[in-house]
Amino acid sequence: MRAMQLLEYNQPLTLQDVIKPSPCSDEVLVRVEACSVNFADTLLIKGTYQEKPPLPFSPGMEISGTIVEAGAEIDGLTVGQRVASFCGKGGLAEYLAVPAAACVPVPDDMPFAEAAAFPIAYGTSHVALDYRARLQPGERLLVLGASGGIGLTAVELGKLMGAEVIACARGAEKLKVAKAAGADHLIDSKTEDIRTIVKDLGGADVVYDPVGGDQFKAALRATNPDGRIIPLGFASGEVPQIPANIILVKNISVIGYYWGGYAAVKPQVLTDSFARLIRWYQDGKLHPHISHCLPLEQANQAIDLLRSRKATGKVIVKIGR
Repeated sequence: MRAMQLLEYNQPLTLQDVIKPSPCSDEVLVRVEACSVNFADTLLIKGTYQEKPPLPFSPGMEISGTIVEAGAEIDGLTVGQRVASFCGKGGLAEYLAVPAAACVPVPDDMPFAEAAAFPIAYGTSHVALDYRARLQPGERLLVLGASGGIGLTAVELGKLMGAEVIACARGAEKLKVAKAAGADHLIDSKTEDIRTIVKDLGGADVVYDPVGGDQFKAALRATNPDGRIIPLGFASGEVPQIPANIILVKNISVIGYYWGGYAAVKPQVLTDSFARLIRWYQDGKLHPHISHCLPLEQANQAIDLLRSRKATGKVIVKIGR
């Protein structure tokens, strides 16, 4: 089979012919149709992600496709079934063996590209806002990095959950995308003062932050007493140090959160979340935004779109020929 593999850390991927995997007894073999690339893939390639797979390997953390073979212990999934999976790595290949527990069925009328765009982006935002932050109708939600893969879903879900949403992104074009996803207020992080504008709007009750750095500092100071702030990543490159005096005086909760960690400790959290998200999708309440869809041999270009921040929403690599 064909696969885009990393042969050396911090170097471009190479298109390789490799042996098609065989599933173990608790795995299914998926013919991959689409793979979503994520910012975490750029860290995997650099060798700076919290997990460092041995070389060579294929990046690609979430896929969609069709089951073509099932292990002996599989119950509940069948050959020919359409699924999506959070696989962690290996998605930039024509076939992938994944644990059955990491697969979820997707509706027949859901395009593979949208199915691949769904698990991490929507799952991360939904569990963050619902399970961790307990976002309530009428609260004010500040979303940093609001035009990115997960930020845009936080805008969409926050609005669906009844919040007043403030979207922060760089430039008019990216803010236009956030507005279309349901944002009530827009902040251009390139030219405007986040702290001042958010405070003028009444302050943030919940802050969703995949950016870190100076934006985290500004958002923290604009968070209301008894507010919650969720750091999800550090796209700015700076891991902020949290001033304990501010969170003490204002009774602010800083909530640790790693979506993928629930797969091992509380998988039902992810399963329940995905089931609700699929219901919302089928009801026409969620609309995955895909800015680019490229073929497998252009996976390096797809990843560069994330590095250069030229993408909005999700970037998809189409695997099927």
